[in-house]
Amino acid sequence: MHITVRTRDGDAHPVEARTGLSLMQNIRNAGVDELEAICGGSLSCATCHVYVDSLPPGAELSPMSQDEEELLDACDDLTENSRLSCQLVFGPALDGMRVTIAPEY
Repeated sequence: MHITVRTRDGDAHPVEARTGLSLMQNIRNAGVDELEAICGGSLSCATCHVYVDSLPPGAELSPMSQDEEELLDACDDLTENSRLSCQLVFGPALDGMRVTIAPEY
């Protein structure tokens, strides 16, 4: 299973993804250091902000929590496809998803 991660410079990186890990963990484990994730996934920063570019047919993301919404609202570069990658748990339904790392927070 995999995801494609586009970095800020526009390069696309295929990432082998493990089920049960957050999107953030999968991206960091693949060595994509541009995704800072300073808080380590404790939902206290927005440095793992990504744009979800596409999902596999029929796939849906988990709903955003109020805490995630509040952190994203503080971002200058918020879009309707913004999510915190620490809050998205990867599973088979997301195999093939594409994300772009948001501008530096």
